[in-house]
Amino acid sequence: MTASHPSKLAQLRDLSVVVADTGDYDAIKRLKPVDCTTNPTLVKKALDLPVYADLIERELAWGREQPAPTSEAVVNEVADRLTVGVGAMLSALVPGRVSTEVDADLAHDTANTIAKAHKFIAMYAERGVAKDKVLIKVAATWEGIEAARQLQRDGIDCNLTLIFNKTQALACAEAGVFLISPFVGRILDWYVAAGQKPASIDEDPGVQFVRGVYAEFKRRGSQTVVMGASFRSTEQIEALAGCDRLTISPDLLEKLDADHGELPRKLSPSAAEAGDSTPIDGARFAADLAQDPMATEKLGGGIDTFAKDLDALRATIRGKLEG
Repeated sequence: MTASHPSKLAQLRDLSVVVADTGDYDAIKRLKPVDCTTNPTLVKKALDLPVYADLIERELAWGREQPAPTSEAVVNEVADRLTVGVGAMLSALVPGRVSTEVDADLAHDTANTIAKAHKFIAMYAERGVAKDKVLIKVAATWEGIEAARQLQRDGIDCNLTLIFNKTQALACAEAGVFLISPFVGRILDWYVAAGQKPASIDEDPGVQFVRGVYAEFKRRGSQTVVMGASFRSTEQIEALAGCDRLTISPDLLEKLDADHGELPRKLSPSAAEAGDSTPIDGARFAADLAQDPMATEKLGGGIDTFAKDLDALRATIRGKLEG
């Protein structure tokens, strides 16, 4: 019996830009997303993948040649070189962009976020990857948004991540950032932990949040791309079919690829409307976040998790340099 529809993944590709939330070279090759992402967690996993063995040995050899191979400066530099090296390899597999994360421990440091972003872009250029193939990923703190505002002026496109609150999202749009990543699953996690499990997918607070942000961005005529992220189920993804972009883990991409049911569009851009809106400043940003315990907890927790992942990557590198 033949399936009546193409796979849901194939249908989704007609409605949204599909991005792979992985640094798994073979998965990206197989699933053919438009964009992909890299971060310390994914780079640490990459250290065990044979496809990256030559890159890893080359960068570790560089580290061992330095006067103080296990110093903080050398370990950090090897981490940067591996991050960009993995990103450069992935960039050859996708027609679109590779998101590359600025160190999470710089999340509240505007000047050093800007400096690290410029460094990454220069490192990619040395490896033959143009800046229009890269998105610099920055946590959506006020300091991160201010950094992104300057980076966009410098011609460096940014992906603002860890978005849990409407003010965060709108501040990013006003800063002219290229793309935001609202975290669907982590929002749901918080409400479920608080004993508020939604009765249906349309009541899922993460789904509702992304739908609301998408509608508001389209109403304002904002050029900032909305990319739903951090999915817990294919149902959440299907509920956002039509969103500008969706970044999806390989296991959920595989499930969508195996399902041949119908996938209706859920989000459609509307015509922009004129409307007055007072620009968001640092004081309003801080006040609005302070009144949102979910966003405050998830933003802080997300930065801490990313920082721990970076520390773990650096510790692994230090161990290999010592070995």
